[in-house]
Amino acid sequence: DAKDKIPYVCRIGGTTGDESASCWYNFWQDAEHTRGLWRRTSLSSFRMSNPDWEDVLDLDQLNSDEGIADGEQYVWHGYNVLDEGVGGRWDRALVFLSPGGTDAQVAREFDLLSKSFVPDGFRTETAAKCDLGFRRRDEVLIGTDFAGDGTTLTDSGYPRVVKSWLRGTPLEMARTVFEVGKEDLAASQYAYFDRGGVAHEFQLRQISFYKSEQWYRVPDMTKAAPDDPAPFTKLDIPDDVTLGTFGTEATLELRSEWAPPHAAGGRTYPAGTLLSAPMKDVVNGDWSQCTVLFEPAADGSNSLSGVSATRNYMVLQVCEHVRTKLAFHRHLGEGKWVDETHDTGLAPAGEDVTVSAIWPDDSDECWVSTSGFLQPSTLAKASDADGARLRENLKALPPRFDSSKHACTQHFATSKDGVRVPYFLLGPKDIALDGTNPTLLDGYGGFEIALTPAYSGSVGVGWLERGGVKAIANIRGGGEYGPRWHQAALRERRHKAYEDFEAVARDLIHRGVCLPQKLGCIGGSNGGLLIGNMLTREGRSLFGAAVCQVPLLDMKRYHKLLAGASWMEEYGDPDAPGVWEGHLRSISPYQRLRGPCFDGTADGKCKGESASWAGCPRVLFTTSTKDDRVHPGHARKMVKALLDEVPATLGGGWRNVFYWENIEGGHGGAADNKQRAHMWALTYDFLWQSLGGCDIKGDEDTPKSKL
Repeated sequence: DAKDKIPYVCRIGGTTGDESASCWYNFWQDAEHTRGLWRRTSLSSFRMSNPDWEDVLDLDQLNSDEGIADGEQYVWHGYNVLDEGVGGRWDRALVFLSPGGTDAQVAREFDLLSKSFVPDGFRTETAAKCDLGFRRRDEVLIGTDFAGDGTTLTDSGYPRVVKSWLRGTPLEMARTVFEVGKEDLAASQYAYFDRGGVAHEFQLRQISFYKSEQWYRVPDMTKAAPDDPAPFTKLDIPDDVTLGTFGTEATLELRSEWAPPHAAGGRTYPAGTLLSAPMKDVVNGDWSQCTVLFEPAADGSNSLSGVSATRNYMVLQVCEHVRTKLAFHRHLGEGKWVDETHDTGLAPAGEDVTVSAIWPDDSDECWVSTSGFLQPSTLAKASDADGARLRENLKALPPRFDSSKHACTQHFATSKDGVRVPYFLLGPKDIALDGTNPTLLDGYGGFEIALTPAYSGSVGVGWLERGGVKAIANIRGGGEYGPRWHQAALRERRHKAYEDFEAVARDLIHRGVCLPQKLGCIGGSNGGLLIGNMLTREGRSLFGAAVCQVPLLDMKRYHKLLAGASWMEEYGDPDAPGVWEGHLRSISPYQRLRGPCFDGTADGKCKGESASWAGCPRVLFTTSTKDDRVHPGHARKMVKALLDEVPATLGGGWRNVFYWENIEGGHGGAADNKQRAHMWALTYDFLWQSLGGCDIKGDEDTPKSKL
């Protein structure tokens, strides 16, 4: 709730060079605005230490005015602005509001000029995992649970039917424009204006988490989508690419190797490559004008971690051993680009830099953000035209803790199969390598998501200043080295991520940073599945405490709960022949706890388990009643099994198993800053008492775990 946080802004409309227009929007939360305040200012005012803000939408006031009950109060989910291309008015937005922080949301049309909801405007009444966007001023494309019975949703709970909804008509009269099967992940259709007023329209059949089919047309934006005679053409591209546009160009980021048709030299490009070609050629399957913007090193040491595009430039954030450098490519037209990168080297270990466009319609201006584990975040304004070297520093986050006595170092552990796994270590500069340091190991290892450096005041105050050490493991399954790093731990190879995490833990112990009883582990969501495995694998003896947040734990039924079916490409389908027995059972903590661990047996996929289970470390589970992505039942049933079925001598019982379920918050676990602070205070106090030598106190007859 601090007042001196960086108020990151996004521009909506305005003209580049006009510093007096109030078109710089920010969403803000503090003690007075617990649910948040959408506000705006001018660039000249934003430059000041205390900008003059104009309130646009107050969520706390909205909840009060509409009498929204506790636990259902709206949480900000963002907005979608009406883009009419060159000469557009930038006066309307679709605002998304979530009851209690769920993924399900409602949408309302908002007038940015009058700062009010549009009377009789586009509006959904029932919260759903809906997809809604302007196509024209008087038309939106919408996918939602139209009948309220789930028939227009996929098995994963996402829209499978997209309709064109015209202003002034009831939703029931909306016309279907695109539809996919219930077994697919989702359907979407969207149209937008790119640089120079170029219009694009896509239909997307999301088959699974990483695979899709795409259709394309140049739309007639004067006509409603179902009345537009322009046909869609199915694009002949791999089903696992990430497709984007840059004016008249298409960009493709590969997740598997590919030989584009008619490409010069008949080359096959490796996974992780970024290609560009004229969109008209892509439609015709012609890649003769293809340009390579990024190709990963043959030794796998780098990857493309992010892309930002301004009016004339494509900016690439290249990650090399989890350290970032920037590359700048200027567009020359017709598939031609020139590399204008000024090599400034890699960011220091434990620090990161990102670039984002300010207004790509007419400007090469960009934001440059820096952050590090021990370096507070900064925000500067720059231009891609000079490689963002000349920066106007605008905002800087004051230090939240004294990091002067701490250092960040990078190390590599060797996993079971010989792969080197990087990790960062935060601790005192004069750290005593005598095994006495309370140490917390963080990990995720899934969905090609990388754990990159970022500043956290709660880590500093709650852990480092107390004398704790923090380690961040960049294990396989994540995106630190691109698609190959992720795919190395997919499905039947999932155990590789867990072996990597255990290798980092062993390296910390071997180097003298900590002893097992001083080492804790933490992870959320897919990272919660990681921690669940640390509780039930042989490697549990490496840890003295664990924090398992909003976790998946029952992999036998995960695909039947909420959005679980959408993750089968990541983990596998338990109902497919041989999958459960082949690998899923071996990574399902709930079944491992109640099977090979607890009863001392081991099936063929649990090799290495000892004949008698030594028990699991002390553990805190956290979740949210409002989590409609990963069902809170995963955490609830695991806690109940640990309390009711596992003796205290083996890690069960209320002295060892702790549980906190927040009513609100959704998959994030908290709906406002106060709830977040409470959740993290619980977490760090539990860890410190478990690893720092202080026992958790309380009445011996009073259970401390409660469902």
